[in-house]
Amino acid sequence: MRPATATAAICYGPRRSSLEGLARVAGARWPVEECFQQAKNEAGMDDYQVRTWRGWYAHVTLSMLALAWLAVMRAEAKRGLRPR
Repeated sequence: MRPATATAAICYGPRRSSLEGLARVAGARWPVEECFQQAKNEAGMDDYQVRTWRGWYAHVTLSMLALAWLAVMRAEAKRGLRPR
């Protein structure tokens, strides 16, 4: 059985770590998780069948590129700029 994340961080982290520091690091994970969820929903990052590492890498790279393009287009639309 795997220990809970907070318990593992307290038990296995450096002795000089403060509880506030551990909470800050644990909270920093959520924006990354949200980015991956957005990539799955909007750019199809999870729509692949893993057969080779090269195929997986190409698919994920193109999905992240598509997500970046969508983010730029969304930001330009919010500012009222015309699409390129």
